[in-house]
Amino acid sequence: MENLETIDSVCTYCGVGCDIAANVDVKENKIKNIFAHPDGVVSQGNLCIKGKYGYDFVSSPDRLKTPRIKKSFLDKNPQIKELIKDKLVEFDDVWYECDIDSATTAAAFKIKDVQERYGRKSICSIGGARTSCESSYLFQKFTRHTLNSPHVDNCARICHSPSLSGMKKTIGEGAATNPYNDIYNTEFMIVIGSNTTEAHPIIANRLIDVSREHDNLAVFDVREIKMHRFAKYKAIIPHEANLLVLNMLAYVIIDEELYDEHFIEDRTAGFAEFKQSILNDPYANPDYFNSIEGYEYLSKMIRKVAREYALKKSMIFWGLGITEHLDGSKAVMAIVHLALMTGNIGKSGAGLMPLRGQNNVQGTCDMGMLPYFAPDYQEPKEIGLMTPQLVDEMIEGRVKAVLNIGEDLTHVHPNINKVDKAIVNLEFIMVQELFMTDVAQKADIVIGVKSAYEKTGVYVNAMRRLHLSQPLVKSDLPDDWEVLQMLDNKLGGSYDYKSSKDVWSEVQRVAYRRFSGADYHRLEKHCKRGLQWPVHTEDTPILHQLDFRTDDGLGHFSYNQYQLRGMIEEIVSKNLTGYHLTTGRTLAHYNNAAQTKQSERLNKRYDEDILLVCEDDAADFTSERVILKTEYGETSPLTIKFTEKVKPKTLFCTFHHASSKINALFGDKCDDIIMTAAFKSIKVEVINC
Repeated sequence: MENLETIDSVCTYCGVGCDIAANVDVKENKIKNIFAHPDGVVSQGNLCIKGKYGYDFVSSPDRLKTPRIKKSFLDKNPQIKELIKDKLVEFDDVWYECDIDSATTAAAFKIKDVQERYGRKSICSIGGARTSCESSYLFQKFTRHTLNSPHVDNCARICHSPSLSGMKKTIGEGAATNPYNDIYNTEFMIVIGSNTTEAHPIIANRLIDVSREHDNLAVFDVREIKMHRFAKYKAIIPHEANLLVLNMLAYVIIDEELYDEHFIEDRTAGFAEFKQSILNDPYANPDYFNSIEGYEYLSKMIRKVAREYALKKSMIFWGLGITEHLDGSKAVMAIVHLALMTGNIGKSGAGLMPLRGQNNVQGTCDMGMLPYFAPDYQEPKEIGLMTPQLVDEMIEGRVKAVLNIGEDLTHVHPNINKVDKAIVNLEFIMVQELFMTDVAQKADIVIGVKSAYEKTGVYVNAMRRLHLSQPLVKSDLPDDWEVLQMLDNKLGGSYDYKSSKDVWSEVQRVAYRRFSGADYHRLEKHCKRGLQWPVHTEDTPILHQLDFRTDDGLGHFSYNQYQLRGMIEEIVSKNLTGYHLTTGRTLAHYNNAAQTKQSERLNKRYDEDILLVCEDDAADFTSERVILKTEYGETSPLTIKFTEKVKPKTLFCTFHHASSKINALFGDKCDDIIMTAAFKSIKVEVINC
């Protein structure tokens, strides 16, 4: 017991960003267990099963400890092989191992070769949201400055880019407006498109506690989820009905004159035009649901939800069930419209809460790892391409090299058959990872790096909270930013950062609008509470109290009409045929499961992706496993489970296991503003195995 030391840090999984504490055997350099302090501001002393048990990956024998270089790559690049031949060690039929100096020498040589032959824009950088702010910052800086390529992007492209887009257009800032604990100060809550108990369980704890006491929760989803058990209003909606429902809520508030006239007059612009548009929209009246068989009850329920939201101090929470649609950005704008109409923003207990996915996706966007934003959401000197556009450029032969940090491009992105085709067309892929993920298997050079539990760095959670993560165990592996520094130096650059603190000090200067007052000393001092950006003399728990972050300081209305399509169009025309699939997460796993499947306690709970099928549709499913198919591709055989939790003709499946090939089903259909894939609804053919 004398070897045990307790170290405080931050959870490495979802955007909730829980404070954690680990008991570490310093002699064995091993995590013994992880828990949360009772006074933890985010965790409140509780952790989900991933946070509590999902640390086995750190000491997994499958960890990438030594850089690997693919033999076929060296065969095609004999000059590189000659450079590092004395450092190559046989690993297997596919790979050599080598030291990191040789790996970065080979990578730098190839990067220079590709750009000399194909131009500066022939290389792109993708990923970074599972690493620290310091590494994300340096990733975009290295790409934009050292390589002089504008092409940087991260996993927000497939999750909450529509939240950033929709909120920035309306209120000038694409981030959560309030701290999580404002849930205890609210009078009414709407959760839409978020399976919160599975994806963000520590936030769900707060929602459930308050709902049990005050019966003040409305939940909208395409299937029955656990959150519905605790809701006053239990709304199951058709596929792709988000914008329809949100516009109906606004219609009721306007039609019944429940809006806040003073707030609208003092702090918004464009309401008169918005009001006229919505009142003249035939799809905005909740009575429209009377024509949608099986969903008629929503016409009355939507009115009741609208009244409570408008007349009470209210908050709205949303997840990927909003953003991963054709109209994701527009649905987010519609959510903001509700807050602007009713004054439910800029004060405690009233606000907008996008539930971010990965533990540092907010921070990675803040660092400028986006093609159209430099750090601090400033305009870059040159705007690059978004990931789907980059995939097209790979196929066309204009992008020839990809640098990838912690983003499983060939697993979690849409249209993976197309992505695989694009990857084959590249001359060089370098991946920095913890494990040999699907994209790492396809790479030319793979470098193992420190995990979040082995390094010091800043992470920003879904409520803009900065937390300085401390290493729980020691590791000889490099941090992501250290690998980038080595590449920079070998390409003629002058990076000379001695520690992550040096990188963060530069972030404070470059992104001063949000981080000028958030130095390491202050973050260490406030390690349990954290600091919410913008941080100057004080931090800012609640945004938009006096004005919005638009050029004129006003919140802007901009109406977007719902477009009839998909399941609703089929129901209205009495032609509901086939099956509509939606996807999501399960509590035991995270994203591509690279880390969670290394924990036996987690993986045994869910070691394959299961297809949920309505009991009423059992006659169509005559085998234990089925293949789903679309024009873009097909899945591997999926085990089915019958349930009453999904509606007839609706299917649900997770996407955690790459072997399932769920994302082969999705094509290029995406949000028409920001290109986030439409993962949440696609019509599929069912093939019994």
